[in-house]
Amino acid sequence: MLLQKAQDEFDVLLTGDTNLSFQQNLTTFSIAVIVLEARSTRLIDTVELMSRVAEVLVTIQPGQVVRISPTLNDVL
Repeated sequence: MLLQKAQDEFDVLLTGDTNLSFQQNLTTFSIAVIVLEARSTRLIDTVELMSRVAEVLVTIQPGQVVRISPTLNDVL
């Protein structure tokens, strides 16, 4: 499983899979997860979320899931 292997190598998994937290019990893994809720995983749709990702990386803890969405002024 991806999360099992990822937790051995990384502190945080960055994903565009918005269903991941519904499919897995992420609190049982020793890796934090940041979910990008953008229109797509293309750079043009996710680049605006990266400043928020950088902020979250400072405080996110293993087993924690943080969802990052575009600003309210942006439409998905």
